[in-house]
Amino acid sequence: MSNQLSEDDLARARHDPAFRQQMLAEHLERLLDALNRMRRANNDSPQAARQIREGVDLAVKLADRLQQNGPVRAA
Repeated sequence: MSNQLSEDDLARARHDPAFRQQMLAEHLERLLDALNRMRRANNDSPQAARQIREGVDLAVKLADRLQQNGPVRAA
């Protein structure tokens, strides 16, 4: 999967539960990696702290979506 989501990817995710699950998992992993890089950067600015909080909130939402969808079994 590329770094950018296309309209085709979004349309496929609406109709293909396995693809949607994969897409959510990959983007959650990328978000967590980015949050870890930010944390290791030791930037104590209020803006950095706000961005980390927003990223954590988004990660929780993505994780909730992954749990709601549950594992997708191949038919």
